Amino acid sequence: MSSKPVVLIAEELSPATVDALGPDFEIRHCNGADRAELLPAIADVDAILIRSATKVDAEAIAAANKLKVVARAGVGLDNVDVSAATKAGVMVVNAPTSNIVTAAELACGLIVATARNIPQANAALKKSEWKRSKYTGVELAEKTLGVVGLGRIGALVAQRMSAFGMRIVAYDPYVQPARAAQMGVKMLTLDELLEVSDFITVHLPKTSETTGLIGDEALRKVKPSVRIINAARGGIVDEDALYSALKEGRVAGAGLDVYAKEPCTDSPLFEFDQVVCTPHLGASTDEAQEKAGISVARSVRLALAGELVPDAVNVQGGVIAQDVKPGLPLAEKLGRIFTALAGEVAVRLDVEVYGEITQHDVKVLELSALKGVFEDVVDETVSYVNAPLFAQERGVEVRLTTSSESADHRNVVTVRGTLADGEEVAVSGTLAGPKYLQKIVAVGDYDVDLALADHMVVLRYEDRPGVVGTVGRIIGEAGINIAGMQVARATAGGEALAVLTVDDTVPSEVLAEVAEEIGATSARLVDLV
Repeated sequence: MSSKPVVLIAEELSPATVDALGPDFEIRHCNGADRAELLPAIADVDAILIRSATKVDAEAIAAANKLKVVARAGVGLDNVDVSAATKAGVMVVNAPTSNIVTAAELACGLIVATARNIPQANAALKKSEWKRSKYTGVELAEKTLGVVGLGRIGALVAQRMSAFGMRIVAYDPYVQPARAAQMGVKMLTLDELLEVSDFITVHLPKTSETTGLIGDEALRKVKPSVRIINAARGGIVDEDALYSALKEGRVAGAGLDVYAKEPCTDSPLFEFDQVVCTPHLGASTDEAQEKAGISVARSVRLALAGELVPDAVNVQGGVIAQDVKPGLPLAEKLGRIFTALAGEVAVRLDVEVYGEITQHDVKVLELSALKGVFEDVVDETVSYVNAPLFAQERGVEVRLTTSSESADHRNVVTVRGTLADGEEVAVSGTLAGPKYLQKIVAVGDYDVDLALADHMVVLRYEDRPGVVGTVGRIIGEAGINIAGMQVARATAGGEALAVLTVDDTVPSEVLAEVAEEIGATSARLVDLV
């Protein structure tokens, strides 16, 4: 049996995908489109790589006992049940930027093809028909292109088609007019765009709001000479409404790469000579497939190494700044220490980040701390994906506080929680030096300065002579070496706190003996392995 993590490749992917995974994984293959082959194959794998033909639904996720990552080598996730994956703690990743150039270029090609009737003329000539007059087209220069959705792909289309001398207008409620102006694009309402455009190209995600956006009502507002392009998602352009508009001469032509139901091999739209159709080729270039495969392979490597993945669609946090990344394991360990000290789930949990690191987005540190908090609380595997769900299910209010001010350290992370009885528990840590040494710098109101270790003991007791010796004797007699120890107190003879780092875990009976001998009000063991 291989001890390597198992990655199942369920569809044909670029050879560069396997190369990007490297030698650290056992690679298996199956036909993901064959359900009878997929379900047993996915049972014991750590990750599965798919394209569009493999359906990873709730049934498949339930059959995968060890699954940690579903990686879609492409953009769309219609074939992945993201909600079921999230509940199971399975990360879902895709390759959101792999095909933006390829998709933009296809949209541009459909614009040119519909303007000049290139596919129709080609098909006629190959039938020995010379029909120059029938396939007279229109120039693109000085025509108005309406871009519906000025995101990454829409912006690339606008940039490329402006080189043809087209006037570019756009509708996108999430893009500021000043940003559009920098691209030479004028922002309009959707109704205004419909009225003035000679060509309309759609570049929106498919949602409940965008489905049928270009429908019967919209197609009654356009010029009769307009040509409609959809290389985004099937269903955004209502195919029945488009058919009627073409039949009635209210739309001059269309270029379609996507359809409401795919594969689509029989559509009423195919009967129109002025409709150019392609079989969802938006991502179908060698370059895009290679980029997608390499991208998700890298994401799988990160995920199976326990790191946060920027391209995970069901993980909060987004792109992580380089200066923030070293803080992820620190925040997670502080979360685990908090749980060990609290002994229960907090009613409210505050993750506080102080120092110069807060010039970056540190939301991900909250997520990492939350993962640590529940690591030793639940039986299920805790991931960056399902940690917020565990908090929500248990009614834990989670807040993130940041400040650029930090008195004693460049950066400090504190996990602070309020328990059901009102008691507050807190632990703080920092990263020291060029090697980012993880240190615990405070427990509650007590300042300490101790390198984090796999095994630690935290004691609270009444300050008096002989306690340190007693603790050392009992733990020493148990054959456990103390690597480091620090004592803190508010006043002489008042409450004291001791933090010990030890080479091995302290058995519960030994810890109980220590607590009894020194009269500890609290004795907690922290194991981070």
